[in-house]
Amino acid sequence: MDYKQFLERKKIMVTASGFDINAEELNEKLFDFQKDIVKWALKKGRAAIFADCGLGKTPMQLEWSNQVHKKDNLPILILAPLAVAHQTVSEGDKFNIKVNYAENQSQIINGINITNYEKLHHFDASKFNGIVLDESSILKSYSGKTRNTIIESFNKTNYRLACTATPSPNDFTELGNHSEFLGVQTRAEMLSMFFINDTANVGTWRLKGHAEKEYWKWVSNWSIMLTNPRDLGYNQVGYDLPEIQFIQHTVEVEQNLNGQLFKQLAQTLEERRDARKISLTQRVNKCKEIVNQDKDAQWLIWCDYNAESELLSKEIDNSTEVTGSQKDDEKSSRMLGFAKGEVQILVSKSKIAGFGLNFQKCHNIIYCGLSDSYESFYQSVRRCYRFGQENKVKVHIVISDLEGNIIENIKRKERDAIKMQKEMIAQLQLFEIKQLRGHMDSSMEYKQNVIETEQYKAILGDSVEEIKRIQTDSIHYQLFSPPFASLFTFSNSVRDLSNTKTIKEFMDQYKFLAEEQYRISMPGRLLSFHVMNLPSTITSDGFIGIKDLRGDLIRLYQEEGFIFHSEVVIWKDPKLQAVRTKTLSLAHKQIIKDSARCSQGFPDYIITMRKPGENPEPVSKTNGFEKYIGEMENPKNKKNDNPAKNKYSQDVWERYASPVWTDIRQTRTLNVRSARENGDERHMTPTQLDVVERCIELWTNPNDTVFSPFMGIGSEGYGAILQGRKFIGIELKESYFNVAVKNLENATQEKEVKTFFD
Repeated sequence: MDYKQFLERKKIMVTASGFDINAEELNEKLFDFQKDIVKWALKKGRAAIFADCGLGKTPMQLEWSNQVHKKDNLPILILAPLAVAHQTVSEGDKFNIKVNYAENQSQIINGINITNYEKLHHFDASKFNGIVLDESSILKSYSGKTRNTIIESFNKTNYRLACTATPSPNDFTELGNHSEFLGVQTRAEMLSMFFINDTANVGTWRLKGHAEKEYWKWVSNWSIMLTNPRDLGYNQVGYDLPEIQFIQHTVEVEQNLNGQLFKQLAQTLEERRDARKISLTQRVNKCKEIVNQDKDAQWLIWCDYNAESELLSKEIDNSTEVTGSQKDDEKSSRMLGFAKGEVQILVSKSKIAGFGLNFQKCHNIIYCGLSDSYESFYQSVRRCYRFGQENKVKVHIVISDLEGNIIENIKRKERDAIKMQKEMIAQLQLFEIKQLRGHMDSSMEYKQNVIETEQYKAILGDSVEEIKRIQTDSIHYQLFSPPFASLFTFSNSVRDLSNTKTIKEFMDQYKFLAEEQYRISMPGRLLSFHVMNLPSTITSDGFIGIKDLRGDLIRLYQEEGFIFHSEVVIWKDPKLQAVRTKTLSLAHKQIIKDSARCSQGFPDYIITMRKPGENPEPVSKTNGFEKYIGEMENPKNKKNDNPAKNKYSQDVWERYASPVWTDIRQTRTLNVRSARENGDERHMTPTQLDVVERCIELWTNPNDTVFSPFMGIGSEGYGAILQGRKFIGIELKESYFNVAVKNLENATQEKEVKTFFD
């Protein structure tokens, strides 16, 4: 393929794999916003619906399944939590859609089938044309067995739909797992493209500043996210939540924690658990007292421990307990009975009955103690507090005086979650509306400019395209620092070589440039690139080690015809690297824990390639060169005008010829701060000026032309101009280009002043 075709393929827009349908053909009982979402999901073929509780995920997924079955007349499977499956069968009856509950493959019909996640191993995934994940937040756990089984089992299924409540705004793992299930991108690819492994907090991932817009645009290509129809521009009535009231009940206990002399609040997780054990009887009695104040009402009582569940069901009349040890049929029957109003008081844990079920007939909730999980709290409240609830919801929280004021902490977490959720929806809103109404705009902003003087030519644009304007066999020397694959991503442009998902994609794009670099290089002359190898990670590569970027680039240039000419290792301080990168293998504690996991720091390399052929303009070094480097390295030798007697010059040459340069000043670089944009991430410093000056002095003549296809802020050009060479540089990013021009102009003025005084 040519370069333009490559860029089109590289775009991260998701290709639709479904089919079109008229909204009039969809179930007439669906609201307009639900019809539009189903129509969009059918066209996508593989999509996610992130809709808050009560927005109709069940009828939407049923109609989606119905239309997919009609198209190809092949069976569809819906996976759902326990009891939700039977609730979905009943919901299907309301919308005139037949849903068959099956416990194994032999019970499957050629239509819409539903089963529990726990029974997935009884089915052959290859027999289904479509798969729906109800409460697909089950994919949240990255290493979860169920998550991996689902993704692997249905990775070839034609049609896929994931439905769950709006994900946590800062839980990017959940979105990555959904993307992987739908076959859009793997979680590792998503992280590499849009995120940075935050070295300030090892193990966490942070959205790259400049990638924020493109990330949410990408998410909106395969998902619809809404907390209210108004998020998508629909004025649907009936979607306003009722009032909710949180009431804290604090019970006093006489026993102190861990035999303490004075009563102190529980701080650690272990202390909070101890406080729950100490206050068990008092909390259960308080729950009983609250229920007895309104014996005729329905009550939903949540707990976290078996002892709490057992004592609550024993002490509270008319209560029904749902536990993990009960058979699935029994658990399902009791939960559905409560949903229908047949069971008056339900006692259970949120991890058993807190997801997916509709308990909106009930508006009285009691927490007999509270865990640290806000998500668990939010989901369990939402079983009752959802669109369609007609009464004020009262949430009673019973805790001991050893646990402090829990309500304020809950409200704080709730405010934070709502704020982040609104920000996330706002990011997606415009893109989602475009998705529902028409096509996404996939254009990328691309600017071009040229500033040329007698000393330099600075080009704003794509190196692969702009290099074609340079004359064949005209460049004396090429010196540059290419992007280190996706280790540092500088922009969201598909033209940006650093904006790649994998090493292979990086090398495929690089090849277009290397071909042209060979063409423009003068025969017998050199090309040098500054590079380092890359650390591999479990997330991106499946192992911890080193990726040989240095070797990959050498082989790439050899394939284009260059000869591997020489190599220099530039020493770097491992202690500084350990502090800056937080690399575990460089940590001092690792040598004590397991020295087999210790490694050396990453050096820089200057790799030099030579174009075959006879050099028409030999780079001749006279005694003047020896004098120059002697003065540069040791100003005390300035008065020694006799090169023949200048033994220090020989010492300098020996250091230059050394395969390891230990005398490079790491901090002697041009200032990058002025080139930074608001969305930029931390990135490597420019090539050290010591390296630039040494390479140019060694391998070029005065008035030679030095070229860099990755000009950055102009380090190579700055050094070239000061040493009496001419420079051509190409830079894609406008902010870097503007600073590079200033640096090139500064070098020109410094050179003129120096020449005047000479």
